[in-house]
Amino acid sequence: MLTIHNSLTRQKQPFQPIDPQRVRMYVCGMTVYDWCHLGHARVLVVFDLVYRWLRHRYGPEHVTYVRNITDIDDKIIARANEAGEAIDGLTARFIQAMHEDAAALGVLPPDQEPRATGHMEGIIGLIRDLEERGYAYAADNGDVYYDVSRFEGYGRLSGKHPEDLRAGSRVEVDEAKDDPLDFVLWKAAKPGEPAWDSPWGPGRPGWHIECSAMSTECLGHHFDIHGGGLDLQFPHHENEIAQSEAATGETFVNVWMHNGFVRINEEKMSKSLGNFFTVRDILAEHDPEVVRYLILASHYRSPLNYDDGRLDEARESLTGLYTALRGVEPGAAEPDADAVARFEAAMDDDFNTPEALAVLFEQAREANRTREQGDDPAVPAATLRELGRHLGLLQRDPEDFFQAGGGDGPTAEEVEALIEQRRQARADKDFATADRIRDELAEQGVVLEDGPQGTTWRRG
Repeated sequence: MLTIHNSLTRQKQPFQPIDPQRVRMYVCGMTVYDWCHLGHARVLVVFDLVYRWLRHRYGPEHVTYVRNITDIDDKIIARANEAGEAIDGLTARFIQAMHEDAAALGVLPPDQEPRATGHMEGIIGLIRDLEERGYAYAADNGDVYYDVSRFEGYGRLSGKHPEDLRAGSRVEVDEAKDDPLDFVLWKAAKPGEPAWDSPWGPGRPGWHIECSAMSTECLGHHFDIHGGGLDLQFPHHENEIAQSEAATGETFVNVWMHNGFVRINEEKMSKSLGNFFTVRDILAEHDPEVVRYLILASHYRSPLNYDDGRLDEARESLTGLYTALRGVEPGAAEPDADAVARFEAAMDDDFNTPEALAVLFEQAREANRTREQGDDPAVPAATLRELGRHLGLLQRDPEDFFQAGGGDGPTAEEVEALIEQRRQARADKDFATADRIRDELAEQGVVLEDGPQGTTWRRG
């Protein structure tokens, strides 16, 4: 049985869908005011893995994955004003970029991708429900706030106690809320900002209420899994629970999942430290599958440390796996049942990708051993490819992987031209020229491999 670590209970527990015919998962997506960074990439890949495994376990037709887009927010407004650009133009540009980055990383599209601006009626309705139930109040400044003191159990997701939070809070003089912990549900319109009509006057929603409205409208008041980065656990997810359960009177979510932080050279990633990388920065220099492998090589709840050395190790690991697939046609044999069972056991144990990858390396070694003995490696290769599919890995032709990328290195066409020059030099017994070409390519990270069928190459 699939077990998942539930952030709410702080332990692994058997996953039991509310309705096995409709497994429902919501993940907090991007606020689209800038390029996706490595932290976003981890969220995208981690929950793509979860989505793939749920589809495998319950059937694609029985899983609904919703990942939202926040397309109205303080940061979006500030960036649009700074750039002198219309808000919808800015968000459309970064939504397209996000989709491109996700596709490059092998991330499947979610079943639904709601945008906050498309759910304004539901957001306003949810705030009205909270107001009618006594959990929301309109302040003198026109904003509407959530009254945290009215909700029992506030802080149970994050483990933070309201008294401690109040002791550490500071309320600005001009803030109109009754309690330092209260948070805004509806912001009164300011000059030059986009606004929607509401019972409290023109304005726009707070960030937290957007996700409560989108998730419950798409998946119902009570659903199975809610995910996101660890940085969202408090206050965002804590506030989602308070809002949603107060408005509906029902349990909001059964299982909360949070992936760990990303660190750069063992330091927290931040613009102020100068170690901030966008997905595009990274993919300009590294194959996307290598980046995906690096993310999956760590357990999703552990910190992920990123540096060039680890990326080199990830490429080396993938090279070994793809080498085992070389020369074997997909579908040439049925996967090994024992290896499949061990892989499934690892994945069912809270998506333990390091253990799952260990099964893949066993199969790669078996394929190489079988090939060295002169036997057909079809079974271990088929197992390797099938198990890799669940991770979003190893689905390309090996030669495509070996020759992809390169950063500032030579293009595939340039390498092929040099290989042809080298072939001609060897035919002319000009071995000095042949060796020089090999050495030049090696200096540029291209490894030549001579075999009975000719010369193949890969990037080292």
